[in-house]
Amino acid sequence: MTARVTPDDAPRAVDGENPLPQDVLAEPLARAILEAGPLAMAVSDPRQPDDPLVWVNTAFTVLTGYTAEEVRGRNCRFLQCDETDPEAVHRLRTALARGDDVQEVLLNVRKDGSPFWNQLAITQLRDADGQVTHRVGVQVDVTAEADGEAARTLELSLMHRTADRLELLARMGEELSRHLEYGDAVDALADLVVPRLATWGFVAMASETGHMERVHVVTADPAHAAVAHALGTQGTTWLTRSPRVAQTLAAGVNHVPMPMPVDVASLPGRTTPTELRLLETLGLGSALLVPLTGRDRVLGVLCLVHREHDGFDREVVVTAAHLGRRAGVLLENVRLYLAERDAALTLQHSLLPVLGDVGGLDVAASYLPSGRRSEVGGDWFDAFVLPDGAVSLAVGDVVGHDLQAAASMGQLRSLLRASVWRGDRPGEALERLDGLVRALDVADVATCVLVRWERTTTGAHLTWASAGHPPALVRLPGGEVHGLDGGRSTPVGLPPVRPGTVPEESADVPHGAFLVLYSDGLVERRDRGLREGIAALSAALASVPDDASATQVCDALTSALVDEHQEDDVCLLVVRVD
Repeated sequence: MTARVTPDDAPRAVDGENPLPQDVLAEPLARAILEAGPLAMAVSDPRQPDDPLVWVNTAFTVLTGYTAEEVRGRNCRFLQCDETDPEAVHRLRTALARGDDVQEVLLNVRKDGSPFWNQLAITQLRDADGQVTHRVGVQVDVTAEADGEAARTLELSLMHRTADRLELLARMGEELSRHLEYGDAVDALADLVVPRLATWGFVAMASETGHMERVHVVTADPAHAAVAHALGTQGTTWLTRSPRVAQTLAAGVNHVPMPMPVDVASLPGRTTPTELRLLETLGLGSALLVPLTGRDRVLGVLCLVHREHDGFDREVVVTAAHLGRRAGVLLENVRLYLAERDAALTLQHSLLPVLGDVGGLDVAASYLPSGRRSEVGGDWFDAFVLPDGAVSLAVGDVVGHDLQAAASMGQLRSLLRASVWRGDRPGEALERLDGLVRALDVADVATCVLVRWERTTTGAHLTWASAGHPPALVRLPGGEVHGLDGGRSTPVGLPPVRPGTVPEESADVPHGAFLVLYSDGLVERRDRGLREGIAALSAALASVPDDASATQVCDALTSALVDEHQEDDVCLLVVRVD
């Protein structure tokens, strides 16, 4: 509402259809209403320099603590303080400069220094020509309402912060569990956490002897990524000389991290000129060193650095402490899983044969462990020359993915070898193996396909038996592929459906044919059933050239069917009929 001041003896306070009665507008009565009214009011004159106050009422002096003499001639900005929102002040001044009436809530201070929230409404009074002659400000103390709103805002803020912390912890767990390599997991931790909590920082992991073995520096500012990388390439030497990092590593699992100012004065003695220049570029205000604690020792340090001296509030400290404890356990799990997997792989590879000259045959084999951390299974292959000159070929799979499965695989392979070496045919050998497994409790369940290869003048004569294993495939010259069906029985270790001798089958294959034996990990996965997988393997086998070697066929099949996220071990044995 904009009021107009008229020069006649009967001024109108407000234009409109419902004017105030003339007796109410009489000067003594009007002055009494304004002076004694409950609302704090002040009038300024924008025609004078700096828009000074020219009148205030009693309610204004009660609200602010200033007398009328103390405020007359001063701009009302003396009520503002350092915490007054500059954006709100800017909006107020902009509206008045445009000639608009305006309302804002500002944090002001009384004469005694006590703060209060002031709901300020300013109306601009104009003369007959439309020029602003006075500004009338009405002030209302809304501190109680503002404090309640602030409390609600704080509560919502704390809820959001808690949600953010939980979300960060969840994301960290998911991110670290995705990585199979220890170094990748360390880097992922720094990449995720540092930009969320600090200006820059690093994760440094120590070996069991206390030497730094992995350092990854990250900055929240993409423009400084090259600086962080350069510091990371030199960081191992600098971190070794950092006493605070050493103290954090030695502090123990119950250490409570606290932010501290960066000791800039001591850096020249502990860094090279190049390192110091890089550190200064990233910013050196305050630091927060968080131990990455495993189950019984500190594995490393998460160092967060902020450009400001008071850059870390309590919420960041609490979040970082939670991260340190959880990340340390997760990284320790990664290290333990990898150690177990390496042990299983070492055992498994030690039990697999090294293919040399197998009766002059063109033979190739491939064993690929699963992409899952410690899940090394019991897949195996075998190829060797028998005393009568025939060649024994086998691929098997012990159910399970652990050290026990790998150990059982070695026992089954040895038992099967002994049986075949003594002269048992494929069906007899699998029957004997099944009896030994169930009698000696060597393994739970295993599948196996066993083939006896005998040279003929036209190619080779094959005799085979399969204990619950996917069928071997034969590719004929020209590309036709078919499975070696028949000769099938239940897996080793399970009661047979029809008690008696394990069946076997035989067939002749010509020169130029390929025989392919494989484990189910090559063809079966979550998004592809066994039948579909065998069909895909058959199609890939049909497309190989007739003159390809066994090694070339082996490489082509693994390339076509194995992806980087394979879930099971893959065992493949390829023989070319020369």
